[in-house]
Amino acid sequence: MKLYDKRDYPLSEIRRHLEPGPIVLVSSAHDGRSNIMTMGWHMMLGFTPALFGCYIWSHNHSHELITRSRACVINVPTFELLDTAVAIGNSTGAEIDKFETYGLTAVEAEKVPAPLIGECYASFECELEDDSLAAAQNLFIWRVVKAHVAASPKNPRTFHYRGDGEFMVAGRAVSRRSAFKPEML
Repeated sequence: MKLYDKRDYPLSEIRRHLEPGPIVLVSSAHDGRSNIMTMGWHMMLGFTPALFGCYIWSHNHSHELITRSRACVINVPTFELLDTAVAIGNSTGAEIDKFETYGLTAVEAEKVPAPLIGECYASFECELEDDSLAAAQNLFIWRVVKAHVAASPKNPRTFHYRGDGEFMVAGRAVSRRSAFKPEML
């Protein structure tokens, strides 16, 4: 195995190496208003029930809609929506309708008031499970109550934020299923 020659690295930059999940588009709705925000800070917290944690800045327009409705949809875009996701992240729903501005389709959810984004590969309807860290740390814990995933492609080309405006695109899938021990999770 290769040994790496390592150097000191700024702590403020470590997220470039630790961000595990794909960029997601979070849709929200409350009192007749809807919004979409681009998010990279999230994590799976449990499998049964499916729990998902994320950071939502208190000054983000979506924060108010999400806090009031106690629900959202986590939408997983593919590489084709990279420029749209960047544009969504660079704008505020307080000034524009992001669905209309970016030509995205709002699809009615089955269990939450927030819409799914039709152009996204997967959409996960979420209800707020725990907001005990939301006021102090802006950390929300969600229970996924309904999942919608496209039948194909099996391994979509998602994109992942590396910091400083750089993204990494998911590559080929590699299986180690025969060696995997699920009881060791």
